[in-house]
Amino acid sequence: MTSVRVASSRHPFLLAAAIALALATTAAGAATARLTIPGGERGLGFDDLGYAPALGRVLVPAAQSGALVLVDPASNALKVLPRIVPGTVGPDHDDAGTTSADYGEGLLFASDHARLAVAAVDPRTGAVVARAQLAGGPDYVRYVAPLQQVWVSEPRLKQIERFAVTAGAHPALARVGAVNVPGGPESLVIDAARGQAYSNEWKGHTVAIPLEHPHVAARWANGCEGSRGLALDAADHTLFVGCKEGKVVALDLDHAGKIEASAKVGAGVDLIAWNPTLHHLYAPGAVSATMTVLDFQGGTLKPVATVPTAAHAHCVATDGKSVAYVCDPGAGALIVYRDHS
Repeated sequence: MTSVRVASSRHPFLLAAAIALALATTAAGAATARLTIPGGERGLGFDDLGYAPALGRVLVPAAQSGALVLVDPASNALKVLPRIVPGTVGPDHDDAGTTSADYGEGLLFASDHARLAVAAVDPRTGAVVARAQLAGGPDYVRYVAPLQQVWVSEPRLKQIERFAVTAGAHPALARVGAVNVPGGPESLVIDAARGQAYSNEWKGHTVAIPLEHPHVAARWANGCEGSRGLALDAADHTLFVGCKEGKVVALDLDHAGKIEASAKVGAGVDLIAWNPTLHHLYAPGAVSATMTVLDFQGGTLKPVATVPTAAHAHCVATDGKSVAYVCDPGAGALIVYRDHS
């Protein structure tokens, strides 16, 4: 095992990647490496990872550290925006600090568990430039480009709150309403091309929400005992659902959410991620401590690799090209999977 020392930069928030190169060949011929998040040595309660194409960065809300970390997939360099929300001390948990983020209108939007708020952050400086109070504890934060809004799911209240975004010299967030999601909401995906949002009920169903007139307009059986993460293949009009019991399901959006394929994966599925370049779906299992890589083409889900990860590794993001990042909460790190198949 080889370590790379974290190197400082002239920019106060820019750190070189700290990577322990524990290489492991997989069935697909790729390798994994470990990327340590600064401040995560005692563990971090990761809950959501994402990718911002406009920034070319993976977004890593670093939970109880209160930081938001941006990862460059080309080099694994880290830009750390520290203390964008109040941090906490204590054991690994996923409802402290910031655990979900998205990007739009030149701003980062992140959950703030301490204040029960959503924060707008300048990605250049790390300064919080606007904040809005939430009605309940936040889960997923998603930017809705067609409406210039930020949506925040609040499972305990069974709703998604909506906030209008004002960008420019005087950024602001203003509440415009909420969407009731009985039995949920779990996960949140925005399909801008079709003017829809998708979320799950906790058991058995996925729901569709029109962006222009937000309400639960459709409810589709997804075959999951425990419905968890969602991922969208926009080009093929397919929505993938991760099932906690160890399964992934593909729903056909052109045919009222009909199940068109399913595949078994490792137990404990939560977040999943879609790579449109390789047509690969990444499905980590928190219980199995593995990630299944599935190929989806022609309406068929086919496992192509099983990658060892870590206990409780339940979240994943991809740059949509050749890299997937899997969270390792116990180590406060990311497992970097280079997918060359």
